[in-house]
Amino acid sequence: MLNNDELSSADILVVEDEPKLAALLRDYLQAAGHRVTCLDDGLAVVPAVRAAEPQLILLDIMLPGRDGLDICRELRSFSEVPIMLITARVEEVDRLLGLDLGADDYICKPFSPREVMARVRAILRRCPPQASGGLQLDAATYRASYSGVELDLTPVEFRLLHCLAATPGRVYSRDQLMNRLYDDHRVVTDRTVDSHVKNLRRKLEQVAPGQELIHSIYGVGYKLEP
Repeated sequence: MLNNDELSSADILVVEDEPKLAALLRDYLQAAGHRVTCLDDGLAVVPAVRAAEPQLILLDIMLPGRDGLDICRELRSFSEVPIMLITARVEEVDRLLGLDLGADDYICKPFSPREVMARVRAILRRCPPQASGGLQLDAATYRASYSGVELDLTPVEFRLLHCLAATPGRVYSRDQLMNRLYDDHRVVTDRTVDSHVKNLRRKLEQVAPGQELIHSIYGVGYKLEP
């Protein structure tokens, strides 16, 4: 069972175009110990998640640039990050549509911030953030360290490590990793991913001699197990 400290370490993305509501959610989440990033444009969400996947997304449905349901649909094509939809739509068809698209929860405006926090705690208990040994990652600054030693990573290497570390033990195929490493939809090959993994392993070996953190699964892909 998780204690409060274990539940206070999540990276949470709040996507809400109403400034006062976004600030309110941010303040409540930060007061609970979470690290919060806020976006107000639907077009920015998918690139942000591909660059550095959070551990929970609070996603408004009515957004400028792109509809939240459409965003949810695309996120589910490459990510299993928990998603809580936030909306003023109360019709049952919208609620069912949101859940069918892969949302983990759904809350209608107006709502109590305390209710949102209770739902956040419930989601994080079901999908708790995973600790990765001595690995520390800061998605805001693209800085990474292992056992207190900073790693000199390229942006692509950081995204690769961040993806693997989000769910230690989970095996990611090369295609899944390629989709998360680049946000400009460039064409890359399996060998490109293998090359990035090789470079990342070398840098991890420099700070953790004798420890194999990234494991190859023959014919499938890679996983991280500290």
